[in-house]
Amino acid sequence: MAPISEIDIVLRLVISCLLGGLIGFERESLDRPAGLRTHILVCVGSTLMMLVSIYGFTGIETVNKDPGRIAAQVISGIGFLGAGTILREGLTVTGLTTAASLWVVAGIGLAIGAGLFFTGIAGTALVFLTLVFFGQVERRHWTSKSRDKIKLIIRDQPGQLGQVGMFFGQHGIGIHNITMHHIHEQKVIKLEFALTIPPDADMVRIFSELTEIDGVISIEKPW
Repeated sequence: MAPISEIDIVLRLVISCLLGGLIGFERESLDRPAGLRTHILVCVGSTLMMLVSIYGFTGIETVNKDPGRIAAQVISGIGFLGAGTILREGLTVTGLTTAASLWVVAGIGLAIGAGLFFTGIAGTALVFLTLVFFGQVERRHWTSKSRDKIKLIIRDQPGQLGQVGMFFGQHGIGIHNITMHHIHEQKVIKLEFALTIPPDADMVRIFSELTEIDGVISIEKPW
């Protein structure tokens, strides 16, 4: 393996810094758990490890010299960092996209470290397009419909949640997310619904009927 120049080493590290920073900037702008600095560090670190894996043992005679061994450990190890960005609150799970972006940023760093500049840049472009463009598409799709959050306290008894969910379905209201907290001492459940509401829905009447459901103790309206 021919040695690599110091200029080429710096060039690869700088490119990985820029590419990782581009993806990290998008995550930072949305106030995600892993932002600009984290993505830069992951990308540059992956590039550095790939450089060491390929060129760090030049001139050292070993029986089985495999540059892919360190790269494989990077891919495995990044899973622990990604898991730290995944948060669970009740039934809500967040941070999956950020965990995936950290994983792919590590791959971009490995590609740059191996000298696959076009591969790394093309991968970054696709990831950035996915996060920005398709993120806007998702937000536009959901914001095209009215969405509200309501909080309910219901009795902790079999079938109660299903009864409330069936009520929303009968009125054409979609349930986007549910956060649930049991209060065993009081034998009640606190629920927070994120609802996708049709534009023509009479929410005053709907919430009035909701309070009349047997087992619904209280309701906090979003207005």
